[in-house]
Amino acid sequence: MQPFIRSLVLLTLICTGPSFAQDPGDEGAGSNAAAAALTVEAINPTMDDWAETVPANGWLAAWQEAAISAEISGQRITSVDGEVGDIVKAGQELARLSSDKIESEVQQREADLESARAAFDEAKANGDRARKLKGSGAATDQQITEYLVAERKAQADLDSAEAALASSRVDLEHTRILAVDDGTISARSASLGDVVATGDELFKLIRQSRIEWQAEIPLKQLRHVAEGTRAVIPTPIGDVEGTVRKIAPTASEKTGRVTAYVSLVPPDGDHPNPKTGIFVSGYFDVGSSQAISVPSSAITLRDGFSYVYVIEDGSPTTVSRKRVETGRRNGDRVEITSGLEGNETLVKAGGAFLADGSVVRLVSASDADDNAAGAAGAAPALDDAAASSGEDAGQ
Repeated sequence: MQPFIRSLVLLTLICTGPSFAQDPGDEGAGSNAAAAALTVEAINPTMDDWAETVPANGWLAAWQEAAISAEISGQRITSVDGEVGDIVKAGQELARLSSDKIESEVQQREADLESARAAFDEAKANGDRARKLKGSGAATDQQITEYLVAERKAQADLDSAEAALASSRVDLEHTRILAVDDGTISARSASLGDVVATGDELFKLIRQSRIEWQAEIPLKQLRHVAEGTRAVIPTPIGDVEGTVRKIAPTASEKTGRVTAYVSLVPPDGDHPNPKTGIFVSGYFDVGSSQAISVPSSAITLRDGFSYVYVIEDGSPTTVSRKRVETGRRNGDRVEITSGLEGNETLVKAGGAFLADGSVVRLVSASDADDNAAGAAGAAPALDDAAASSGEDAGQ
């Protein structure tokens, strides 16, 4: 009979349930606790000087690119010393063309010049004698004229031979392909064994190794940018800086934007080496202005708009949702361009869990940190309790 009595007592307790006395004053406290939607930390907007910038996009390109071409025709490339990426000096040899034929021409022109000089010397001597005999009757006027004309012709032949020799020597010099300026080789089409023609492009050179940013600026923001304005291009390995060199006099017919040519700081230990042909984003530093800012956690996005929650005075404490317009960003803080006066008290975080008119409970920053630390410390204890419960169940 004992098992039957034990079962009957257990059934009676389940049906009746526990009964506890409740203080009437606890009802209001329980109601307020239920009404409190979230425990929040209060903050105030701050007013600071922020850098004012103009964002822009554009291509990195060479400041000036020089084409190095063949100046003679029919010669074969016998050596190539310049490679893409090489930093060269003005006058440095980049390639060489065959010169045997031109050297033979130079020798021929030198021989022609010596022959012309000999003929000129003879004609000049005859001319000098003819000038002395003039008026003496020893030679006729026709003979004297012939000697003088022969002298002038010999002089012209000598000048022509000297010019032909100079031309051949210039062609010989053109068998050496030289850098036209200091800079970096950006392209090479010269190949060993190719036979060149006059005007064939063999190399391209970025003059002075100068790279510039061709930034496109919206027309309405162009008034903030002028020659000398500082520009910054953020990159994962550091910022590339520069200054505006020139601003294009016309706007693009396709985009309506104006190009600003920004001379970039040469690469060194503190500045990365920019590469041409890259489309990058950056900004122009155009001064500073006062900004009302809040932490990014205080802003809630809903339906494409930005909102903050303002803490209202009263009992209980409630919040009201307020739409704001945002502007610049500085680290974790966001500028509020409209919607706040700057003296409001706002909810620091958790706006996604609030609604207009929600009741909240305020805590200080130190309390919020303690609660976070306590929650982190409670996790192992809960795990231990769960483990213990599991062991009891197993027993």
